[in-house]
Amino acid sequence: MLDRVDLEASLDKDTYRERIESLTLELRSLQEECRGAKIPVVILLEGWAAAGKGKIVQRMLKHMDPRGFTVHSIMAPTLQERHYPWLWSFWQLLPGLGQTGIFYHSWYSRLLEGRLFQHISEQEFQTMIQEVNDFERLLTDDGVVIAKFFIHLGRKELKKRLHDREKDPFEAWRVRPEDWQQAKHYKEYQEIAATTLEKTSTVNAPWTVVAGNDKRWGRIQVMKTMFDVVSTALAGVNHPAMPRPRFGDSGDPNPIDDDGNGLALLRGQSQESNGKKHTEADRLAQVDLTAALDRDRYKTELSQHQLRLRRLQTALHENNRAVLVLFEGWDAAGKGGAIKRLTDSLDPRSYKVYPFAAPTEEEKQYHYLWRFWRCLPEKGAFTVFDRTWYGRVLVERVEGFAEKAEWRRAYGEINALEAQLRRSHITVVKFWLHIDPDEQLRRFQERQTNPFKRHKITDEDWRNRERWDDYYQAVNQMLHRTHTDAAPWTVIPANNKLYARVQVIKTVIGAIEANL
Repeated sequence: MLDRVDLEASLDKDTYRERIESLTLELRSLQEECRGAKIPVVILLEGWAAAGKGKIVQRMLKHMDPRGFTVHSIMAPTLQERHYPWLWSFWQLLPGLGQTGIFYHSWYSRLLEGRLFQHISEQEFQTMIQEVNDFERLLTDDGVVIAKFFIHLGRKELKKRLHDREKDPFEAWRVRPEDWQQAKHYKEYQEIAATTLEKTSTVNAPWTVVAGNDKRWGRIQVMKTMFDVVSTALAGVNHPAMPRPRFGDSGDPNPIDDDGNGLALLRGQSQESNGKKHTEADRLAQVDLTAALDRDRYKTELSQHQLRLRRLQTALHENNRAVLVLFEGWDAAGKGGAIKRLTDSLDPRSYKVYPFAAPTEEEKQYHYLWRFWRCLPEKGAFTVFDRTWYGRVLVERVEGFAEKAEWRRAYGEINALEAQLRRSHITVVKFWLHIDPDEQLRRFQERQTNPFKRHKITDEDWRNRERWDDYYQAVNQMLHRTHTDAAPWTVIPANNKLYARVQVIKTVIGAIEANL
């Protein structure tokens, strides 16, 4: 892509002055339209050092409402950011509905400079590229508009600008040693950049490479292209075309009918396929709900496993490894009791429990995964989620809070997220606590009659119970499609609470020891 750029392209002053003023006014108008249409916009400015990205930002924002945009200047990761998966910090900076986020440098700077200075290996580089593509596809599928620009300079122009900046007392502080390394290793950096642009220029988030030797030409090209990209997105909102294929809509082996016609198969009824009978996997039906522990044995095993887990918590801290335990299950399945026994023996300074309910108004302004990224464990920490991102394919699916395209693609999005967490040395342990309808009814009735438990039962619990079959199908499909090597599911028989609590702790111990 870079070798096809005409670095001699230029623009005279009069034409520039005429076009720059009209473009900045048009961008202000677009900003208001995006706010009204609730379209988030992400603008990435990458390129060579001293390519003029700062001046582009200044001109771009001249007439824009500062309440509607945020500029993020991204450099080397901070000490805190190094304790999380590498995209964690960028999730914190995403714009909400109708807002614009401008990234002066972005996640691509981590890729480019990381590879140039050999902070990351070639294999890590390729993995991070795939994670970037997944990240951007996830955002654009959710309606975020992404405009990506790489400002290209020739080698002589790069060196000239760096020298000029160093001589300017107001600009000298901006020149980093890394900038001179770009000039010194110009050809190598250009090859890394070309590879990155080629592999991350996608249909939903293409790159625009801009000739930057002439500053006036570069500014106009960036702003004009940004105007075109955002205008196209607005036109799509006003006149939607046929929906494009969504992440996770294909490639699923042995798919189960998503329209509610697969319940008979899940319950074990066979169907013909190539002359042979087979049944779809019904993992819930395979669970032995008679499994139980008597109280004496429960007390003995619980104390033994809690002590073992406490020792592992120390090992996690010493080895900079994190654990994320995800709890899902039927209402009244005993998640709270299992979480309490899991954490009872842990050092409270090194673990956190996050209960997730329906998203707040603030959380609705962002991608559904945003609120979970904010709570991921740092290195050495132990974190528990009571309810998780699987709400997308459970309650949001069943109750119609998410459109079919949204929850269908969520399987792939979640698998990609959990694989990334695993690569970041976070052990992901996932539980579905399973009980039968009769046991759930008994627990509901007990809660209603017990003054100390009455607060635990709501009208919503009774409504969910009426849709047991719908949730049963959704749970089985969730288990089927998101059981991976990186993050396998463990279905816990929970009709007997004592047995369930011990099994949860034993499973967490096994996962930590296997991955430590």
